[in-house]
Amino acid sequence: MQEHYQPAAIEPAAQKKWDDARIFNVSEDASKPKYYCLSMFPYPSGKLHMGHVRNYTIGDVLSRFKRLNGFNVMQPMGWDAFGMPAENAAMKNNVAPAAWTYDNIEYMKTQLKSLGFAIDWEREVATCKPEYYRWEQWLFTKLFEKGIVYRKNGTVNWDPVDQTVLANEQVIDGRGWRSGALIEKREIPMYYFKITDYAEELLNDLDKLEHWPEQVKTMQRNWIGKSRGMTVRFAVSDDSKQGLEGDYAKFLQVYTTRPDTLMGATYVAVAAEHPLATAAAADKPELQAFIAECKAGSVAEADMATMEKKGVPTGRYVVNPLNGDKLEVWIANYVLWGYGDGAVMAVPAHDERDFEFACKYGLPIKWVVSNKVIDGAVARLQKIAAKNNLPFDIEYIFDYSKNPTQRFADRVLEQVNKAGLDDEPYLSEIFGALETIRLNWNMQFQNNEDNFLVNSNEFNGMDFQTAFDKIGEKLQATDSGEPKTQYRLRDWGISRQRYWGCPIPIVHCEKCGDVPVPADQLPVVLPENVVPDGMGSPLAKMPEFYETTCPCCGGAAKRETDTMDTFMESSWYFFRYMSPKFAEGMVSAEAAKYWGSVDQYIGGIEHAILHLLYARFFTKLMRDEGLVNVDEPFERLLTQGMVVCETYYRENDKGGKDWINPADVELTFDDKGRPVSAVLKADGLPVVISGTEKMSKSKNNGVDPQELINAYGADTARLFMMFAAPPEQSLEWSDSGVEGAHRFLRRLWRTVYEYLKQGGAVKAFAGNQDGLSKELKDLRHKLHATIAKVSDDYGRRQQFNTAIAAVMELLNQYDKTDTGGEQGRAVAQEVLETAVRLLWPIVPHICETLWSELNGAKLWEAGWPTVDEAALVKSEIEVMVQVNGKLRGKITVAADASKADLEAAALATEGAVKFMEGKPAKKIIVVPGRLVNIVV
Repeated sequence: MQEHYQPAAIEPAAQKKWDDARIFNVSEDASKPKYYCLSMFPYPSGKLHMGHVRNYTIGDVLSRFKRLNGFNVMQPMGWDAFGMPAENAAMKNNVAPAAWTYDNIEYMKTQLKSLGFAIDWEREVATCKPEYYRWEQWLFTKLFEKGIVYRKNGTVNWDPVDQTVLANEQVIDGRGWRSGALIEKREIPMYYFKITDYAEELLNDLDKLEHWPEQVKTMQRNWIGKSRGMTVRFAVSDDSKQGLEGDYAKFLQVYTTRPDTLMGATYVAVAAEHPLATAAAADKPELQAFIAECKAGSVAEADMATMEKKGVPTGRYVVNPLNGDKLEVWIANYVLWGYGDGAVMAVPAHDERDFEFACKYGLPIKWVVSNKVIDGAVARLQKIAAKNNLPFDIEYIFDYSKNPTQRFADRVLEQVNKAGLDDEPYLSEIFGALETIRLNWNMQFQNNEDNFLVNSNEFNGMDFQTAFDKIGEKLQATDSGEPKTQYRLRDWGISRQRYWGCPIPIVHCEKCGDVPVPADQLPVVLPENVVPDGMGSPLAKMPEFYETTCPCCGGAAKRETDTMDTFMESSWYFFRYMSPKFAEGMVSAEAAKYWGSVDQYIGGIEHAILHLLYARFFTKLMRDEGLVNVDEPFERLLTQGMVVCETYYRENDKGGKDWINPADVELTFDDKGRPVSAVLKADGLPVVISGTEKMSKSKNNGVDPQELINAYGADTARLFMMFAAPPEQSLEWSDSGVEGAHRFLRRLWRTVYEYLKQGGAVKAFAGNQDGLSKELKDLRHKLHATIAKVSDDYGRRQQFNTAIAAVMELLNQYDKTDTGGEQGRAVAQEVLETAVRLLWPIVPHICETLWSELNGAKLWEAGWPTVDEAALVKSEIEVMVQVNGKLRGKITVAADASKADLEAAALATEGAVKFMEGKPAKKIIVVPGRLVNIVV
């Protein structure tokens, strides 16, 4: 065995050994329990980043642990290869996206292999390969025929210069990110998946996912957004029907979850695209201009929530079905067409957004829901007002409670000052009541049992549920509404007017309409020798692609030139891994039955909503097509935290920031080790310390994994990643932490080297330990307690940092123990062999090499170490001795020592004798196995 740890030599050798033995290439094996471990596959961007390293190391630790425990482990890898980044890179470098993508895949694959991951590379898939997306197209056609996929017009961002559709994030301040042109809203035909048909099942099945983080399940529940409410129809007044047709000439329909506030509606708002808005704008240029402005704005929900609320009145009116009030219809930029009915009833007194809008435009505010706590405070204010002749007004109370700007308080103070009553005793009562109102105001926005209706005629005094039912009955009796369950979730639009994606397998025929491509003509192959120029979809300019014949009538037809949303590929790839070369369908029945669902899925929290939701949806679609026999794709989910690092910058002449890589910065620390200043190494001039953020190219604070591997080896990178923080928490990059991880591996190597240097390996201890010294028994106790802890840390807790710490503690005790002699060397052999097996999931290369030196066998066949229960039974224990609660000594006694024996031994200690000062013990408190406290 060589004396020094040399990762550059041992890591390729260990990897070759695994590859030659094909130990990670698995097939269906009914004799073993299966374990399907999967990390979210990467986009082939060109280089791995530290987030990749952390993600895949977590999966590898779990895979190797399960393998040693006798499981048939599948850990595959592939590439989420379609998408806009490849198109952008292709335009920048004047290469075809396919060539750019395949080059990146090869480089990143080499990087992954250098990290020693236990991947079955024979199952590799790339989503841009026709043999993969062929089956995606096949499922699309089946679902199109069943009506689960349908085509309708949708609103998109259109760049008139680049002649292309942009995603919301590509629109910056209303302009195209590349061209700078003002963006237009256009209605174009798009394909949709009826995910809303599965909304209830997607929601209910979250309860089955016992091993998913609650945070993720909550995010999914909120996204699906089930709500029980009421459809309400406001009759269009006779003077407002001009230009309207059909039902739009009869009523304006809205959906509300708070029908109890219907009496408080003071206006109605519609989307710019609503037929009522169009009719009202027919002869009004100011309305037409506002509608155009709305259509040019973003439809992203995040933008809608934060943008300034704007509106214009239409001069049209509808009638409240409960009280006959005429309500003016406004066009508002915060109402979305295509979401619900494209119209909302506005209740400013009980909705923050409506209140903001009403205040801005001076619209009425009518309070119709009160609360017992608020009502009591209001009553107190009114009583004070009546007694002291102060002009309290309920609307001022409302203003104060909604806006802690103390407008109401200022009004009260104004009246108090006018009357010269600024030191009156009731002032504290007034402001106490106001504070009660403010603190309890939000209660009225909930279905709180203390809420009740006011200003609502026959519904006054009713709580939410009673009012909901009674108002529903009245609306139904007049055909003005009915109860309805609705979901926030919208159907999934999968059309993308881009090149680098899976072609949509539809042919447009003037005679036959939209015709799915027959199965025997699939796949519709995406041409790969195209270099996009950013000016519209290249496919729409390629007659050789879109010119075709109709599968039904044989006449001339045009192939669809839109491609699919890249979420499509990532929604079923985990099933394709089960039989990646299967040529008869998406997944073979045998493989699907054996592997079932993914036992452990690992990925970032940023994918907690859309990717996971679509993957769950696709699983149910495939189940309903008879392709798989599971309801959910992922049994257990681990969302790993980010890798973060310090950031540094200098301001440039343009007022921007030039970000500087941490490796180029030299820090000065205070006496507590905190950085107080930083300079650029190149010129010695100051740079700004900007705090810790996620590693990214934009902040120039990334660390290249390849440089780390070259300098320290893959095992050091893996060990640092697993030791620095629990998997679900953010990991803060630390050069000293990396060096510490490397020192530990050198120490591990040196420990085995020194042991073997003393005479070579012996047979590990496996007999009766009665003849062992106390030191060796204690070491074996520590060893087998460590096995139990590490097994639990890997398996149940998935906390790898504590597993590493436990092995470190074991080696510390090993170093302190005399392991000379025949029995000592046998125990030493047992400890070292076990430590190597315990660490193999995390640092497999060094452990593989050390095992070979210690044992000569194949570590992957050794199995997981088992706990010797006899070693956990201590014959002697150490007990603390206290006198009046203060530690005065220790005693070593038999593990089964009686209470009397413990008392006698404690009283006889030197510390007890000294500090008792000859006084008798008043009381002796014995805590078995821990301490004896003598009270004098």
